Amino acid sequence: MRKMKTGKMKSENFNNFNKYLEKRIRDTVEKYKLIKPGEKVAVALSGGKDSVLTLHILNELRKDFNFDLLAISIHEGISGYRREGLKIAEKNADDMGVELVKKFFKDEFGFGIDDISNLYKSACIPCGVLRRYLLNKTAYEIGASKIATGHNLDDEVQSFLMSFARADFRKFGKFGPKSRKIHPKLVPRIKPLWNIPEREVGIWAVLNNIGAHFAECPYSHMSLRSKTKDFLNKMESERPGTKLGILKSFEKTFKPEETSPELYECQKCGETSSLEVCKVCEMLDDIKKVI
Repeated sequence: MRKMKTGKMKSENFNNFNKYLEKRIRDTVEKYKLIKPGEKVAVALSGGKDSVLTLHILNELRKDFNFDLLAISIHEGISGYRREGLKIAEKNADDMGVELVKKFFKDEFGFGIDDISNLYKSACIPCGVLRRYLLNKTAYEIGASKIATGHNLDDEVQSFLMSFARADFRKFGKFGPKSRKIHPKLVPRIKPLWNIPEREVGIWAVLNNIGAHFAECPYSHMSLRSKTKDFLNKMESERPGTKLGILKSFEKTFKPEETSPELYECQKCGETSSLEVCKVCEMLDDIKKVI
């Protein structure tokens, strides 16, 4: 009898947590008007727990909010890492009947991150620049209205502190649950998990037995983000609520419309850029000189 009671309690707790998480995300979508009826939303699906949760939740919400859903996966060419994530992305998209568009660095640029990792202090620098470029280019080509990313509360606070430390105020326009459409070729981004702690995303994946890629990128330890993450986790353990406090402070203080840069089209590739030649074309020119 006790076993049945215990099992029932666990099941109730499990269901309550799922409802709590879905309500939080639904409230964010409604409060910030992240999705409009008739839009086509492309989820940036890496196969990690955050992007997988984003896909699952938006799949649940698409009938209520009346939008189309698909996913985009980028293979950066990191051996022993990205292939597994891509398999998980394919399975989750398949299970929900969501179209998945796959793009590969090797096909688009002629090399993978492993091929150029020794050219930079951190492989995360070219990886981030090229991945964002290819994700936006793909979303624009398939006619997506929005790109939904799996950025959670931890990611947002880390990015904010990193930009603040570098005095890179131009990037402040990228923060917040959604970005504005500031150029016809730049697809706005939305972050349904914007105020969800990473820990809760992990709990969701484990409780629901969701196939997600939990492995860390082999290059991540070299990045400033990794050090910032460790610092914030230490602060949070000593003073719970620190991360949420930083997020709320940013939301009250900074206005994205005041920090958005003026954008043009790159003279070489035609993609959006704040300069005559975009960062991607500059980077590709430098890389092609040495490989």
